[in-house]
Amino acid sequence: MKLATLLIDDALRPAAYTERGWALIGQPGQDLGALLRRGASRDDLARLAAEATQFVAPADATFLAPSMEPPKILCVGLNYADHTKESPYEQPDYPTLFLRAATSLGAHEAEVERPLVSDSLDFEGEMVVVLGKGGRHIPRERALECVFGYAVGNEISVREYQFISPQWTVGKNFDGTGTWGPYVVTADELPAGGSGLKIETRLNGETMQSSNTRDMLFDVASVISTVSEAITLQPGDVIFSGTPAGVGFGRTPKRYMKAGDVVEVEIERIGLLRNRIRDERKTPWA
Repeated sequence: MKLATLLIDDALRPAAYTERGWALIGQPGQDLGALLRRGASRDDLARLAAEATQFVAPADATFLAPSMEPPKILCVGLNYADHTKESPYEQPDYPTLFLRAATSLGAHEAEVERPLVSDSLDFEGEMVVVLGKGGRHIPRERALECVFGYAVGNEISVREYQFISPQWTVGKNFDGTGTWGPYVVTADELPAGGSGLKIETRLNGETMQSSNTRDMLFDVASVISTVSEAITLQPGDVIFSGTPAGVGFGRTPKRYMKAGDVVEVEIERIGLLRNRIRDERKTPWA
């Protein structure tokens, strides 16, 4: 099942894809994340879709991020060996974890701003994991029970600010740079842990990254179990699982994104995420 958050009459609305188009489920003002945080299961959402009376044609759908304000947005850095080799780091033996803020998220077809303060805007195609269950000390062998589904992500980074200090936080949290969607595909429709899927990033039609999710050093189950040793995971949490080699920073000369560029991330059996780049428009503070 595919589930999304659509913009309907200037309001959020969860939706499930059906033969009749996108079936509107839940209440206006809710997103998919709100339903997951309330404990809705895949069966619950399928029932709502079956009972739906309002539908949106696929061509008319305006997508928002599936969850606008997840409880946590966890990211895994250096999770593909070939990407680590193009970075200034040694390969760690523990997941490199960092957080994103909700204001850093963006959606399919949203314009991503190249910030006024830097021209080092870089793409990072990733598989996104959405949790339907959480907890502490989750055993690795049961960790995939927590996964509700998977989506396509672009964990866009401002490299100059990522490396301006030992902490990556600022460079990973510019507004609207963590795009994901267009929808979430439930885990039952994909291989366990989302493994074995081709992942590709294209910039203006040119392939920049091409890999397979089986090449992640810390698989989805390991990441969930490891994080839960320290942090209580919650329904609706989102995990950006890491990017393979081919990012702009690792190229000679570097290949950063500029206004007018179109970046696409596609993951086999999950979907395609597309964004256009524009220069930031400074607005006066009030």
